[in-house]
Amino acid sequence: MATTLEVSYFNTFWLKRLKNKTQFRELTNTPTPDTIYERGGGTTTGTPDLATGEGYINPNVYEDWFIEESRIRGGYNNTSVDFGNKAYIVEESDAQERRQNAIIYSGVINSKTGINNTNQFPIGEDITRAVDPASGSIQKLHAENTNLIILQERKVNRAPVDKDVIFTQEGLPVTADSTKVIGTPSAFEGNFGISRDPGSFAVYGYNKYFTDRDRGVVLQLGPNGLNEISNYGMIDFFRDQLNRLNPGREITGGYDVYQKNYVLDIGARDTVVVFDDLINGWVSFQSYSPQLMTSSQGEFYTFKNNSIWQHYVGTVYNNFYGVQFESEVTFTFNPQPTRTKTFKTISYTGSNGWKATVLSSDYTGVDENPQEPALGDTTYTDTGQTILSYDDGYYTDPSTGVEYRAGFYRKQNVYYGAIKGNGGIGVLSGQVLVNTETSGLKAQYLNVTLKEDGNTDPTGAKQLFSVGAEYNNR
Repeated sequence: MATTLEVSYFNTFWLKRLKNKTQFRELTNTPTPDTIYERGGGTTTGTPDLATGEGYINPNVYEDWFIEESRIRGGYNNTSVDFGNKAYIVEESDAQERRQNAIIYSGVINSKTGINNTNQFPIGEDITRAVDPASGSIQKLHAENTNLIILQERKVNRAPVDKDVIFTQEGLPVTADSTKVIGTPSAFEGNFGISRDPGSFAVYGYNKYFTDRDRGVVLQLGPNGLNEISNYGMIDFFRDQLNRLNPGREITGGYDVYQKNYVLDIGARDTVVVFDDLINGWVSFQSYSPQLMTSSQGEFYTFKNNSIWQHYVGTVYNNFYGVQFESEVTFTFNPQPTRTKTFKTISYTGSNGWKATVLSSDYTGVDENPQEPALGDTTYTDTGQTILSYDDGYYTDPSTGVEYRAGFYRKQNVYYGAIKGNGGIGVLSGQVLVNTETSGLKAQYLNVTLKEDGNTDPTGAKQLFSVGAEYNNR
């Protein structure tokens, strides 16, 4: 639509066009029944209420151009703004380009001399550094001494800072001083990266920790290169959980300097898993699910519900973000794996307040012969009765007044309890004596879960040092 602009004196005007078509809004204090105005993200016609503050739209103004005059304040003989220097460059395509595998750096900053060129990106200088685009986009940068760790989706690289790498005829790298800010990147051995989870990255000392969701592993980057710490007893867990994880679910990691553990929230069942460097193993699951994690001054902090929470303080245990939890630990006893055994008792050393809630044997056997259904149900499992905690199992015989313990007994600071049958899951034909008529559980291995009873000092510390089982070979 053509526009006529009336001027009373000679002036200079710049006509500019917006990249995207814009709808101009015109505010008025005299609305009419035919006024077009905004309401609820759309437009409607009518007489709006001035108290709402909603804008009234002039339907005749739908332009993607605007006019700007060169004189300050637009007055006669006022100061005119010069056009100034114009940058000119010839490009075949002026569309925006996102280089996901490249790094660009600005000029230097020196607070001592007052030099600050961090806003300068001269295209005539070599200020970019790219890594292999086949390894995906750059997700995380970490500066370490005179090196820059570059984590891509499928590769981890290391680039020297303020020096370059020169290779000898034998192919050995030699570092040398250079005017380049970022030297030649070199990749660590192994086809692993950080996928698209930079939030899983954590660092302590010379060790870096992160996940590679696409390959179902958890990695440690140390002085000796990449190490798959998910292989330490948890290879199946991480392979399954990371592969099944919702693509939009974030993975969060942090280092707990208080306990010297790598804490990882993979978003599976709202469960946090903990890796201990001292034993090179995964030591526990935890029920809280933080949004962020960090350590400072020897303390461990997490962020949740727009608040900062400090861990390992106070006398209340197992309370995360105002919710009280109960700890539980599951063990599998499998001494002499090739022998069938009868497990008779369970014992542990630690605090009072633990009860054995789950005692179950392995399956009876494997039978898939459709011609012989009488051979039994292959999913049959023997189960044991719950062994109450030392306090919960206390009772007095009303007829004799004698005190007894129906759960764990204590002797020399060791708690022990007899395993009594509680029937089975499934049907096992041909049994002479059923599980409830015998003591102990017949199995090659026994699964046991110890859990807080919820009554014995529920907010206090519950320690568990060791757990054992007494058995006889059959």
